[in-house]
Amino acid sequence: MSISEERQYGFAFYNLENLFDTEDDPNTLDDDFTEGSDRKWNEERFRKKIKKLGSVIQQIGYEDIGFPPVIVGVAEVENSYVLEQLVASKFLQQKNYGVLHFNSPDERGIDTGLLYRKDYVTVLNAQAHQVLLENEHGQRDYTRDILSAHLEIEGHSFYVLVNHWPSRRAGAELTAPRRLVVAERNLQIVETIKSENPQAKIIIMGDFNDDPKSESVQHLVANGFYNPMELLLTHEVGSLNYRGAWNLFDQLLVSHNFMRQHDNSFRFSKATVFNMKHLTEYEGKHKGNPFRTYVGKHYAGGFSDHFPVYGKFTIEK
Repeated sequence: MSISEERQYGFAFYNLENLFDTEDDPNTLDDDFTEGSDRKWNEERFRKKIKKLGSVIQQIGYEDIGFPPVIVGVAEVENSYVLEQLVASKFLQQKNYGVLHFNSPDERGIDTGLLYRKDYVTVLNAQAHQVLLENEHGQRDYTRDILSAHLEIEGHSFYVLVNHWPSRRAGAELTAPRRLVVAERNLQIVETIKSENPQAKIIIMGDFNDDPKSESVQHLVANGFYNPMELLLTHEVGSLNYRGAWNLFDQLLVSHNFMRQHDNSFRFSKATVFNMKHLTEYEGKHKGNPFRTYVGKHYAGGFSDHFPVYGKFTIEK
């Protein structure tokens, strides 16, 4: 009797906290991240951030499976250039990551993207899906697109939807309907995928600006998705901290067919917040919080104001 061989892969998501280049784009509100801004964003700081983010990405899940993540969904990136610089940086250049990115109509010019290790993952298709929102005056309110990618690993086909939902800046309750619209847009994309492939395995990941129990995320759960992050949010654990309270906005949900334990050679195993100590503030009133690049306009020189999250997937030969 032969013993089946299992391989484990990490799929991650990381909000990179305003990964802008240093050039002023006249078509977007990127002025805060130029050399002449109050933040004094410059090439040296950009390169330092790129190097730091690369060091984090290559570590995500490594202690668990001995392998950097094969896909990494990202948010808050300005363009393809910053992602190409990221995958070419010191800690990632030997990992052979490819980049998927589409410019979205977001007013600040920040987009979602997907990094994938070309030695393991094949891209079958990728596209951007616009989200139509209106403000209180009935005018178009521009937000981030949803990036969808049809991928293959070891002959197994699957889909990833990378999200960055509207912020809570104007208040969580007031903005909640906007995030519900984006949740529904994800389900429309899922329906299109399933109309062509009823057995499709689908992962929805991103910064949802809502917690696992929020109505928007529960709308995904009620329509065919399992959220392994629901039990991870506590008073001490989350992916970001706002005014002393933890949130878990960064999440990864899987379609139920990833969960089947029998006759399922490609399945989901577990999800984790990657909150290693060196990614946190070491001291002061924010001790334990993500070590961010900026605190307001003050340059702190950290990584991001979010921790990455990742899921472990198993392929059985």
